[in-house]
Amino acid sequence: MAERISQTELIGSTLHSIMKNIVFIPLMLLIPILTLGQHPELAIFDNLVAKIWKAEGNWGDGSKFKQEIKIEYLLDSTIVIAKSVGFIDKAQTKLGLRNHGIRQFDKVSNSIKFWEFDIFGGLTEGIVFAEGKNIIYQYSYGDSIVTDMWEYIDGSTYNFKVGNYQNGNWKQVYLNTQFIEVKKN
Repeated sequence: MAERISQTELIGSTLHSIMKNIVFIPLMLLIPILTLGQHPELAIFDNLVAKIWKAEGNWGDGSKFKQEIKIEYLLDSTIVIAKSVGFIDKAQTKLGLRNHGIRQFDKVSNSIKFWEFDIFGGLTEGIVFAEGKNIIYQYSYGDSIVTDMWEYIDGSTYNFKVGNYQNGNWKQVYLNTQFIEVKKN
């Protein structure tokens, strides 16, 4: 009788092990399906997403710069949305929703493109790429190519520069400040 119980326990144990594997294997097959949406190129935004970033400073001409940005993934993480609060009047006295930005990986050009719509009816568009952990936006502004760089300091701080950036060097800087993560209480 004792021998029979052992066989029963052995069979039960074996069945339990098989059932665990039957559940585990389908879950392993689902993981790639669940992550198919996000383009790996958009991972450069991972540290910025689901956080609020705030910066204040002065432009080279002395005018004030103040911005608060919330960045999130949308459409199954195939696009990045940036909503920016900043000055919404020329006198720089009123704060409100100033910009709405979209970043998306473009398969044709094999690059991340961005579109930034502002409250004044403007549209800025260009490309985004990474240099290490730094995030670089480049776009045409009049006759110039302008660069915005989010220079990684740590998980909650980026130096932010706007200017003329060529071959890894700043030729001219129009704005130099920091974006710091706003900690939730």
